[in-house]
Amino acid sequence: MVKRVVNYKHILDNHLHILKNLQYESGLFAASNKNSTTGYNKSWLRDNFYEALAFEVIGDYSTIRKTYKALLKVFLKHEDKIDHAIAIKPKHRYQYIHARFHPETFDEFWDEWGNKQNDAIGAMLFGIGKLHKDKIKIVESVNEKRIVQKLVWYLSTLEYWHDKDSGMWEEDEEVHSSSIGACVAGLKMIKCVRGITVPQRLIVKGKDALANQLPRESKKKFVDLALLSLIWPYNITDDKQTKDILKNVEYHLLKKRGVIRYKNDHYYNKNPDKYSEEAEWTFGLSWLAIIYSNLCSSEKNKNKKQEYEKKAEKFETLALKTVTREKTLPELYFSNSIKYNKNNPLGWSESMFIVALHEINMKHAKVKKK
Repeated sequence: MVKRVVNYKHILDNHLHILKNLQYESGLFAASNKNSTTGYNKSWLRDNFYEALAFEVIGDYSTIRKTYKALLKVFLKHEDKIDHAIAIKPKHRYQYIHARFHPETFDEFWDEWGNKQNDAIGAMLFGIGKLHKDKIKIVESVNEKRIVQKLVWYLSTLEYWHDKDSGMWEEDEEVHSSSIGACVAGLKMIKCVRGITVPQRLIVKGKDALANQLPRESKKKFVDLALLSLIWPYNITDDKQTKDILKNVEYHLLKKRGVIRYKNDHYYNKNPDKYSEEAEWTFGLSWLAIIYSNLCSSEKNKNKKQEYEKKAEKFETLALKTVTREKTLPELYFSNSIKYNKNNPLGWSESMFIVALHEINMKHAKVKKK
């Protein structure tokens, strides 16, 4: 048995405090420090979804409601743009729902960006639907219900199942499995909100496209860190798909201080030729820990259960080693290095770390009581 983390509650509270400090009065979270010079003081739709997961796991629904209510206000502010995109399929990036907004005014940022990010819209629908399923109502007013329904029609007009988007990493436009999966999960989950219509064909189209492309992320990418999202939080992979994705991610992408996003990733690549010195993303370790912890909980075979438990604890231990001297989780470490980038703390990393720590240690606490 791997030695448990001493005083994990103290560690958890510290990272919750760090994450909470990234939230603006509006309810939206910054991607990193509010005074960041890298642009990470802005609010991303996707980041807010993942940052809210930490508060969901500890039951802080007031913080979550504040965030999602703000996100709905963002969409309502730009409703005319969404209406246009529903009526006529967007041809240019700026016509898509933007991926990031000013955290206080909710304005779009108009500099060139990979705004074709269908997974972010899928994440919004999934988050709202899951909270509703857990008896936490986000969609309450007529305006809120109308704008959520329009997000469904938006994905329909895009024909998301074969729409080339910039994906989770906001880069090359391809048909991404992680984006299709986010939309499938979001559409399935939002159906539980009374009054929201989701034609079954929209879900079927996505599921068929996903089945045809997995375990690949895209035509160019055989394996990608973003594929883990299909296992958790979206939970839309079957046993074989789950096994293949985990095997490929661990074999091809797992490093000492994190998980690289994909082979030959140029972002913070320390080699001049941008080749084979990919940055190691800290939240990849927490992500794997969460997934194995969940697999452990659902597994009935005793030997398999023990295997998953050991893997969860292994990745939890590795994640703990990525915490900086300032007790923060950065976005990434440079390849084979203890040097990390300026996006520190990264809200997404903090949140995933909190979820991993909470899930694994709470499960041990329950076992100990028995």
